[in-house]
Amino acid sequence: MVPENPTPDEIMVFCIARQLQDGEVVAQGIATPLVAAAYLLAHLTHAPNLYFASAIGQSICRQPARMGITHIERLWLDLTLTNTTFVRVVTEILPSLRPKEFFRPGQMDPNGNTNNIAFGKNYQRPRMRMPGTGGIPDVTPFLGLIYLYVPRHSRVTFVPTLDICSGIGHNPARRMGQGPAYLITNLGQFDFANGQMRLTTVHPGVTPEQIQAHTGFPLEVAPDLHETPLPSPAELRLLREQVDPLSIRRLETLSGSERRQHLRQILTQERHIVADGLQ
Repeated sequence: MVPENPTPDEIMVFCIARQLQDGEVVAQGIATPLVAAAYLLAHLTHAPNLYFASAIGQSICRQPARMGITHIERLWLDLTLTNTTFVRVVTEILPSLRPKEFFRPGQMDPNGNTNNIAFGKNYQRPRMRMPGTGGIPDVTPFLGLIYLYVPRHSRVTFVPTLDICSGIGHNPARRMGQGPAYLITNLGQFDFANGQMRLTTVHPGVTPEQIQAHTGFPLEVAPDLHETPLPSPAELRLLREQVDPLSIRRLETLSGSERRQHLRQILTQERHIVADGLQ
């Protein structure tokens, strides 16, 4: 039996999945379970011919692996079509394949420029360092299919001016990069129709005023603003029972003790699954 309403993380998964088209090449980063769940959902529904350019082992896969934590690297590598090096991926494969990819920015300004390096303008002594950029500085100057997602919409992320810029947004004067095409958060969906972040849909129970209160700069609103379409019961069942039964996707929406507790639950459940031979 499927519960009555989708949760914010489930809405995000379905919104991301709807951005994918059959036959596309999608790039999967590391520790992005919301995006991974969306790719898998799209593969099982409307886009069975996706190619996965995975950061796990720098691999290209046609058949995706299931969601997991402790065995995820082996699962992906067992299904790979080819493996290569990070340098070759960034300089040769990604520019030629031109994949669609979802990044999670630590900071973002109104034009979609992003920061995944550190909070604080003193690079040598920042307030806090972030995980790093991966290939973001390499691909955003030329890749035209940049998509963004933010699991916790707040003024910490959406700022008028970045502390450090590590990803190129909409900057006509720079004559490089095309900027992000789309953004999804736990509160709504956005585009960059005028080169600036613009609200296009609000999730159920959320108002534009609430989103503005959680955004550190004036927010543009689309004239046809409407409520985000929700998944069907069948789609929810597929996500919860087949794509991500361990709810790994929720790790990106939680923090602190809640996140640690949920991670422990996932590891315990996954250990039982592996012990039972259901790999």
